[in-house]
Order: sequence, then structure tokens, then C-alpha cells
Amino acid sequence: MLLYKNISMQIVIAFISIIIFSQVCNADIGKETGLEIPRYVSLKSNDANIRVGPSKNYPIEIKFIKKNYPLKVLEEYEDWRKVEDFLKNFGWIHKSLISGTRTGIVLSNDNKAIKLLNTLNGNVIGEIGKGNIVFLEKCKIDWCLVSFGNYRGWVDKKNIWGIKEKEKTNINFFQRFEDLYWKSVNSIIEIQKGF
Repeated sequence: MLLYKNISMQIVIAFISIIIFSQVCNADIGKETGLEIPRYVSLKSNDANIRVGPSKNYPIEIKFIKKNYPLKVLEEYEDWRKVEDFLKNFGWIHKSLISGTRTGIVLSNDNKAIKLLNTLNGNVIGEIGKGNIVFLEKCKIDWCLVSFGNYRGWVDKKNIWGIKEKEKTNINFFQRFEDLYWKSVNSIIEIQKGF
């Protein structure tokens, strides 16, 4: 009986190891950092040069002058990162000029402002115009909690460039309770409007 349990345990461990190994092998990992590729980052300063190649000897392709501007890292080479912006411009930037702070750019197909909600599918508390940079505080499958100046609210993820389609970030255990609370508050507000 003990031999059977040991063999069963070894099979389970081997199976789990195969799953983990296959996921690691399928993921694109940066050679320099070991981080996922592609991934999103943001600019640390108001003055950053994007070059044609991974060295200061290459000419400047683009000059960014907006701190927190989001970029997508496509490749890594020593201290340089090949990046792309939301307009599909790409080039190389030195790693010292980028940060892991997650930001996004508001997109709008019809050039209208995007609604900012107090909770998922909740009440409108403001609007953000196309092209504005927002801080991504947390994201679910289809929604992101963003901050913009003194405003903070939920935005439909399809209106943000700077996060992967199904990526989730900074979601904690209590998020479900927070969602239920705000759903209740919104229901009460709707009922009061009816009176």
C-alpha cells in the first residue's frame, strides 16, 4: 500500500512538473531581465529618445516629451529595450528611461470622451478625453480602475492602450466584496431616482 502511494505521488509530481515546464517554455521571456515579452512599461521622464538601434551611436528616431507615456517592450538587448507606442512607432530605448509603473492611453473610435464609472457597469462620475494618459490602478478581464488627476473610476478596457486584452493586475481578495458594495449603492440610487 505504501509503495502504491509513493508511485501515485511521483506520478502527480511528474505531471505537475510537465505542466509548469511547458508553460515556462511557451512564454516569451526577456533574455536580459527574465520578464515577460511583450510587456508594458512607462517613461520615467519628460525627455526620452527612441533610437533606430540599441546604442547611443544610432540616430534618434523619436523624442518623447511626456512622462508616464506607456510603451510596449518587444525585445531586450543588453541595457536596451525595443519598444512600440500606441501609434505603432517603434525603436530602442535605454532601460534607465523606463519604469514598471503601469499607465495607459485613452482610445476612442469616434473621438468622444470615455465615460468614467464609479464601479463596473455603474454610474457615470466623469469623462476622459481621447489621448489622455491614465494610471492603471487595477484591471479585471474587461475593466480597469484608472486615475487621472483628481479623478478615479472604472473604464472599459477596450478604451485603453497599455494593457493586454485579458490581463488582470492588482486584483485582491476583497475586490469581489467592493464590487458588491458598489452594485448595492448604485441600485439604491436608481431606486431613489424612481421616487
